[in-house]
Amino acid sequence: MLEKVRIVLVNTTHPGNIGGVARAMKNMGLDDLCLVSPKEFPSEVADARASGALDILENARVVSGLEEALADCQLAVGTSARERHIPWPLVNPREMASIVVPSPQKTAIVFGREDRGLTNEELQLCHHHVNIPSVEGFSSLNIAAAVQVIAYELRMEQLKLEANQKGGSDRPSWGTDWDIELADHAELERLFDHLEETLIKIEFLDPENPRQLMPRMRRLLMRAVPDKVEVNVLRGVLKAVQKKLLG
Repeated sequence: MLEKVRIVLVNTTHPGNIGGVARAMKNMGLDDLCLVSPKEFPSEVADARASGALDILENARVVSGLEEALADCQLAVGTSARERHIPWPLVNPREMASIVVPSPQKTAIVFGREDRGLTNEELQLCHHHVNIPSVEGFSSLNIAAAVQVIAYELRMEQLKLEANQKGGSDRPSWGTDWDIELADHAELERLFDHLEETLIKIEFLDPENPRQLMPRMRRLLMRAVPDKVEVNVLRGVLKAVQKKLLG
């Protein structure tokens, strides 16, 4: 079940943290690690901290941007230690695991920089946000420790499902087997680009004063977790609107 889960680290500064994350992942049965523009990797420091999880580091993929790391994923969860200007679906690690593990969808769990986490723009690429409920006034966790907490909850959810399953079939969170594969990140981003272009054309969105319109539209559609056909239908509607305007 956990082979579909990818751990994504964004702009990690200290290579030792990458090694610590690899060890935490291997402890809990995760093996897909993607690094977005790390400051230093490969690194002997990372290898030393991995302590037996060198295979995860050797197979880690390094990319230049978060969108590339998410492109083939249908579900993305961003980790956040602070409240955002616009509320987003927020879960704790146990709730996150109950969403991720039963789903057959390729899922990325995204961790931000050691000093400041993920930006608002990066968090807006995610369907859900997960927050580890630490004590008030000291919410910052070492990134390897944060990954260990998340990975532990994923592992526990997997063990629970394995114990309870009889038929052995995974079911999406809607309570029934879904008939269409969920849209992946790249398809969603093309939809958002198309939507923004159309809203500007119909003068509903002022690019000089956008306010929070696109983040709110993004939140709405990400919360719905649309499948591939639904995305195609929405883009067909947008295309028809543009054709009507130009025709």
